[in-house]
Amino acid sequence: MIAVLVIDMQNAFFEDPALGRRQEAIVQACNSLIAAAKQNDAPVLLVKTEHERDKSTWTLNMLDDDQGFIFRGSDQAAFLPGLRTEGLPQLVKTRDSAFFGTDLLQRLRNWDADIVVLAGVSTHNCIAQTAADAFGHNIRIVHASDATASEDDEAATAVQGILSREYRQQVLPLTVVTEILGTPIPSDLWKSKFPT
Repeated sequence: MIAVLVIDMQNAFFEDPALGRRQEAIVQACNSLIAAAKQNDAPVLLVKTEHERDKSTWTLNMLDDDQGFIFRGSDQAAFLPGLRTEGLPQLVKTRDSAFFGTDLLQRLRNWDADIVVLAGVSTHNCIAQTAADAFGHNIRIVHASDATASEDDEAATAVQGILSREYRQQVLPLTVVTEILGTPIPSDLWKSKFPT
């Protein structure tokens, strides 16, 4: 089974001008991916970052700087306008990886998902950390290249290159990802269909 994770498509991350310029295109790409997944009965999970104001969930750099970010219930924490969210399950994380301190692995196991398509932001950070942890759980990853973005394209390219080479993760355009969703591929046939 293939599942789709849409990560951190929240107002806070698009305050960065580099991402802000690409907001509409990334929202449209994520919506296309969500629509294709729903059409093919593939589960979709919206993953978001939220923190508490009392510092209990803050990351090391937030604590060092004494500066919080993306507080629960704030406008920063809200999903981007126009992103398809209705009826979709959500998962809240407090670290870069969607696996860290969450029930993501259990949800994927409940769905019998052994291949996960990643979309959202940021390619070199939260997407990459989630992808690396997925490898540790023997879950194959596809990066939907049109539906991901980063404020640092150089870092994003470098990290995706490492994930492709070392972890055999695919970076594919949305048209190919949509095709995969339409014709699910058993995990044991994945290597022959998409050799690294």
